Amino acid sequence: MAPKNNLHPNNKHNKGYNFKELCEAYPLLQDFVFVNSYNTETIDFANPKAVKAINTALLFKYYNIKFWDFPDDNLCPPIPGRVDYIHYLNDLLKSSDIENNINVLDIGAGANCIYPLLGNAEFNWSFVGTDIDKKSLDRTEKIIKKNGLSEVIKLKQQKDASQIFQGILNEEAKFSATMCNPPFYRSQEEAMLANARKLEGLGKQSDEARNFSGKQQELWYKGGEKAFLHTYLYESSMFKTQCFWYTTLVSKKENAESMIPSLKKLGATKVKTIPMHQGNKVTRIVAWSFIV
Repeated sequence: MAPKNNLHPNNKHNKGYNFKELCEAYPLLQDFVFVNSYNTETIDFANPKAVKAINTALLFKYYNIKFWDFPDDNLCPPIPGRVDYIHYLNDLLKSSDIENNINVLDIGAGANCIYPLLGNAEFNWSFVGTDIDKKSLDRTEKIIKKNGLSEVIKLKQQKDASQIFQGILNEEAKFSATMCNPPFYRSQEEAMLANARKLEGLGKQSDEARNFSGKQQELWYKGGEKAFLHTYLYESSMFKTQCFWYTTLVSKKENAESMIPSLKKLGATKVKTIPMHQGNKVTRIVAWSFIV
């Protein structure tokens, strides 16, 4: 059992991983499990195949997912952290008395469909997932169909890479909330350097950064996270009544702070910053609404 402190109180993974149960749910995980020098069962978290195996096992064991596969060059999302976002969003919706028929727009569903899978499994939410990459959406469509979720998870391609809500939302659209895990980096080089630092922190050589996973639309955006976020919030102001809560993850504190005056200028009536603590990592959700 590896402790996972500071997750949301309702997160299933607060007490860590039970590798025996996970290997029973997904036997392929067993190939990656070993006992470390502290006599603790674990995996090599610098090995992309091991990381994909443990996250697949978590989905199989706890979220009733029977099929979850995508190319190795796509990002593999860490399930405990992703489900944290789902739980904090649920708290936000409940605080606004939004508890029934919840419909969420996932910006950047990617090839793994992780937020729709978790949101539907935990709270029976329905989703529309968007992405600019048709191949990723095709992979996600396969995941949705094989898990029998076609009625509750729909997909829509964003055909203009410079837009986020334009071409997706219209006057008739009504969503309880949006979710987004934006690209963090300004370029491939910046993303590669960050990955090298992560590997070094895991005790690996920096030249092992060749194991790097993630496609451009998942990881980098011209101008980086801040530029993406300000496009996101500006476009949200063009669809003030289409969604009750607009939300996004924000990795850098200064980027979250820069959003607040911009949102006030755009007419947001409510702005909230929700901190999330995942191990040594601190991130946050920024949420805003234009509805009184």
